[in-house]
Amino acid sequence: MSAALLVAAGVARGQTPAAAPAFEVASVKPAGPLNAAMTASGRIRIGMKIDAARVDIGSLSLADLIRIAYRVKAYQVSGPDWMSTERFDVRAKLPEGASQEQVPEMLQALLAERFKLTLHRQTKEQNVYALVVGKGGSKLKESVPEADAPPAGDPPPGTTVIGEGKDQVRVSGNIAGKGMVVSSAPTGDLKMSMGQGGTMRMESSKMSVATLVEMVSRFVDRPVMDMTELKGTYQVALELTMEDMRGMARTAGVMLPPGGGAAVAETASDPSGGSIFSSLQQMGLKLEPRKAPVDLIVVDHVEKVPTEN
Repeated sequence: MSAALLVAAGVARGQTPAAAPAFEVASVKPAGPLNAAMTASGRIRIGMKIDAARVDIGSLSLADLIRIAYRVKAYQVSGPDWMSTERFDVRAKLPEGASQEQVPEMLQALLAERFKLTLHRQTKEQNVYALVVGKGGSKLKESVPEADAPPAGDPPPGTTVIGEGKDQVRVSGNIAGKGMVVSSAPTGDLKMSMGQGGTMRMESSKMSVATLVEMVSRFVDRPVMDMTELKGTYQVALELTMEDMRGMARTAGVMLPPGGGAAVAETASDPSGGSIFSSLQQMGLKLEPRKAPVDLIVVDHVEKVPTEN
């Protein structure tokens, strides 16, 4: 935004500045809290889909919407705790001639209009985890060369297809049954299955370290920064305990079944223990506690209930 203002300042006087991009029409409705059982069975639509001139956002928290709108990581959004639990469905239409790349800026305008969102940017030193290569070196295996294309052919029965072309994602199976597979061009096949004792195993055939960092950040109590200098894509496997998953669900505002809201064990945030840390160590990686400056989006004001559509 500041760069745009500097450019505008150099334009000749009297010229009308271009209007900020905005959706042609948009509907914002409360989605209700997530339910763990319904999420696992695929009965809740979650995420953002852009299809031609339409944007369909399902059951994302206000914190998620702000993250997408301002192109930041989840840990860079600072505001009231309820922003992570209050969820919304957004359906919008792009104006003629608009591109998908403008959707975040349009979402900024929508949040300001419907939620009266005001914010400022700030850099603050915080406790973080640095993801580094261990003393013995990386044990990550390079991903098998794959065509940079979406899954080919017609999907088998029971497969959920989201998006088109290179952005297409296919979801098959049921994590509560024999397992679930999420297939896409950027990450290959991401397989999720439940093991004994309620543990969950996640295996990806093609994952960048940046994506791994984003995933790991959901299970620990502080931001994770990539300091590995690993630039390829790799085969990744993570073993997650019930405590890991409870911690992630609690942060995401997912309603857990009775007994599922128990306090997360302290070892879940201890680099010397906890399955998420053990999984990283098996890949030759390590989380080191550090302090580092973090760029933040700080919410000054936001309404819980959006204005009428």
